[in-house]
Amino acid sequence: MIEILVYAFLIIGLTFNLLASIALLRFPDVYTRLHGGTKCTTFGSIFLCGSVIIYNLREWLLTSSPSPLIMSIHTFIALVAILITNPTGAHAIARAAHRSGIMPARAVVDDLKKDREGER
Repeated sequence: MIEILVYAFLIIGLTFNLLASIALLRFPDVYTRLHGGTKCTTFGSIFLCGSVIIYNLREWLLTSSPSPLIMSIHTFIALVAILITNPTGAHAIARAAHRSGIMPARAVVDDLKKDREGER
């Protein structure tokens, strides 16, 4: 039963990372590419790390060796780092793109136009 859950998590995680790759190729501007890329990779990483944690916790319970538990802890720490840095990095890139004057494709309203003009 655990192996089916691990495989399901792996398939879901890989699917979302594949969708992120497609988003980077297909979306028209930096803002939509960032949105598609970061949301999908963050969600995919949750499932991929979840599969590693579940598998290693099962191995730890079966063997009583500390190695799988340490791997699960390291994977959890890496997941927390991804959950913090991925949205933060996307926000920084989007802000830099907006400040440099890159407009969204087919944008109708720019609520931050005054902010950009006030900095010059």
